[in-house]
Amino acid sequence: MTVHFPFDNSYSRLPDRFFVRQIPAVVAAPKLIRLNRDLAVELGLDPEQLSTPEGIDILAGRTIPDGAEPIATVYAGHQFGNFVPQLGDGRAILLGEVVGQDGIRRDIQLKGSGRTPFSRMGDGRSALGPVLREYVVSEAMAALGVRTTRSLAAVSTGETVVREIPLPGAVLTRVASSHIRVGTFQFFAARGDFDAVRLLADHVIARHYPEAAGAERPYQALLEAVVRAQADLVAQWMLIGFIHGVMNTDNMSIAGETIDYGPCAFMDEYNPQTVLSSIDAYGRYAYGNQPSMAHWNLVRLAETLLPLMSSEPEVAVKQAEEALAVFETVFSDALFAGLSRKLGLFEARDNDRELARDLLNLMNDNGADFTLAFRALADAAEENEAPLRSRFVVPAALDPWLQRWRLRLGEEKQSDAERSAAMRTVNPMYIPRNHRIEAVIRAAIDHDDFGPFHELLAVLSRPYDDQPAFAHYAEPPTSEERVLQTFCGT
Repeated sequence: MTVHFPFDNSYSRLPDRFFVRQIPAVVAAPKLIRLNRDLAVELGLDPEQLSTPEGIDILAGRTIPDGAEPIATVYAGHQFGNFVPQLGDGRAILLGEVVGQDGIRRDIQLKGSGRTPFSRMGDGRSALGPVLREYVVSEAMAALGVRTTRSLAAVSTGETVVREIPLPGAVLTRVASSHIRVGTFQFFAARGDFDAVRLLADHVIARHYPEAAGAERPYQALLEAVVRAQADLVAQWMLIGFIHGVMNTDNMSIAGETIDYGPCAFMDEYNPQTVLSSIDAYGRYAYGNQPSMAHWNLVRLAETLLPLMSSEPEVAVKQAEEALAVFETVFSDALFAGLSRKLGLFEARDNDRELARDLLNLMNDNGADFTLAFRALADAAEENEAPLRSRFVVPAALDPWLQRWRLRLGEEKQSDAERSAAMRTVNPMYIPRNHRIEAVIRAAIDHDDFGPFHELLAVLSRPYDDQPAFAHYAEPPTSEERVLQTFCGT
């Protein structure tokens, strides 16, 4: 039986300076931990074939399938505000691209597949923990309806990687609309290679934003399309309490997908200043800073595109400013439209934004769990306020706000049951909480037990359903279970 990938590799047809050709390292004893069978089918792959020893060897990087053109891509990036002129895929190999049954082109990439010329001092490997974390969080994000890279497979390598301590190794097969980043443009712009910037921009237009090709100013249209995609994406993050943790320009996808799940986390108690990333010492990428940081990154992208927009610097800057100015409107509209849905509102009113902000302020002041407070609001829509009040340190602080909210609901025609049902489709019960992910990782590393991993994935695949048998997965951590820091996979 031959495992077939319908590869059509457009990025590897770009000039050689965009990447290096790199064969993944051969691992000792690969073993399949998890295969995303539904995603495999969507990509036009046979999950039965991928589950065979031959398929597992491909997912581990031991065997290169027909049609693959393995490459490590080069990029630069601002890391916590400091520009690094060369980064690149230091522990990832892009096998190639497939066009799925839905007609969408996607990359298939191996993470943890060994050293590349961009590894710097790293070993190019991945420990098991980061692989499980990215699998869980990326698939949870997909189930929550957030644009994201996906996880096709997790494979243990039978080898040990050394971080602070020896750890079991693993490889993640990641799927993305592409792996082109803001930092990819920065790499060539920093070298003054604007022929490469133009080639890259044309590739991105053809692949992700074909409508820009017919615009009067294609590169301004490209920038505006990326701005719109990122503004909407960050609004989606904010609406579910997600903190990326490392929003460097090399971690911002041009395709508008969430990428690179390193020290990412979901908030428990609502607090805009929440920082859980161990490497974000000064809170640059705190939850509440994410919109401004996304805009900052997009300004860096705009800088790389200026020479393509016009030979007259003043004209180019004006065009870039016009594109960047779209961010605030798109983000604000998406955020407050989402908050209105979370509040059970069907029609827009002038004071809705104030109503939403006031609830968030109450949650912040009262240590309310972000996810469960909004979920309990659906119960309150049917006159059951007890679950909501239980989430607040001072339940009586809610009274004035609840009175305003009920008056606002009375302006619409929906029944309580209709409203509550609609709210349950946008306010999840289950998110991948840090302590649950940590428990999954510990079971796998300490006891070679992947049962908790599979069960957590099953629960998170239905984040908006009540699932009474798994209600404990919805609960925030106890003081002993709290995970205060998350770590980069390297």
